[in-house]
Amino acid sequence: MSRNESLLDLLDARCGIVCAVGAGGKKSLLAHLATTHPGRVAITATVFTTYFQEHLGFAVAIDEDARLPARVASLDPARSVAYACPGDKPGRRAGASAATVERIHRECGFAATYVKADGARMRMVKAPADDEPALAQGCTTVVPILSARAIGEPLTPAIAHRVERIERVAGLRQGEQITAQHIGRLLASQDGMMKATGRMRVVPVINMVDDGAREALARQAAEVALGLSDRFDRVILACLARSDDPLVAVIRR
Repeated sequence: MSRNESLLDLLDARCGIVCAVGAGGKKSLLAHLATTHPGRVAITATVFTTYFQEHLGFAVAIDEDARLPARVASLDPARSVAYACPGDKPGRRAGASAATVERIHRECGFAATYVKADGARMRMVKAPADDEPALAQGCTTVVPILSARAIGEPLTPAIAHRVERIERVAGLRQGEQITAQHIGRLLASQDGMMKATGRMRVVPVINMVDDGAREALARQAAEVALGLSDRFDRVILACLARSDDPLVAVIRR
C-alpha cells in the first residue's frame, strides 16, 4: 500500500454517484470524500438522517423533493452543495428521492455526488431490511461500511441494527460473540452488504481500525469476505476518526 493512495481513488469515488450503506461511519466517510475532492461535488441522503453535512462550508439547499432540483440549480455554480428535504423534527433531515438525486447530479454537473443511502441508528453493524438500502438511481459505486469495533462483541441491539437479519446472514445468534468470520460473511452476502448492488462497483470499508489488534481482526474479516465473493477485489481498512490520514490498509485479492 502506498501512503499516497487516496480514498477517492481506492473507493472509485472521484466521479459518479457514490452511495454509502451499512453502519459505523457512513457520514464520516462521505464527508471525507466530499471535502478532499478537488472539484465541485454534492453530498446528500436518500434516507432520514439526524445529522446533516451543513458544517462542511458547502452551499446548502433544504426543500421539498419536487423543488430540490431548481433550488440546487439556483445556487452558486462554483460551490459544492449539501442538500436534503425538510425533516419532521429539529435537526432532522429527510432524504431526497432516488430519482431526484440522479436528476440533480446530471443537470447540475457535479463531478461526484455522495449519498447516505442507509440508516443504522448509530450502531456498528447492520443487515438490510426488505426495502433497504435506498440506492440512488444511476449509482455507480456502492461503499458498504461497518465497524471493526463490533468484532469480539456480543450480537445485541446495543451494537447491531436489525439483529434478526444479521443472525440469518452471518450465521450466529443474539448474544453470541461476533467474530471476524461473521463480519466477512456479512460483507460478502447478497442478503447483507451486497444487497441490491447489481452490477455496480463495490468497495467495502471496515472502519474504526484504531489499533494493531483491531487491524489484525479486520484483516481476517476482509480476507474472509474476499474469499466468499467475487463482487469486489479489495477491502479498505480505515480509521475515519483520523481525518487527516484515515487509510490503514488495503486488503486485496
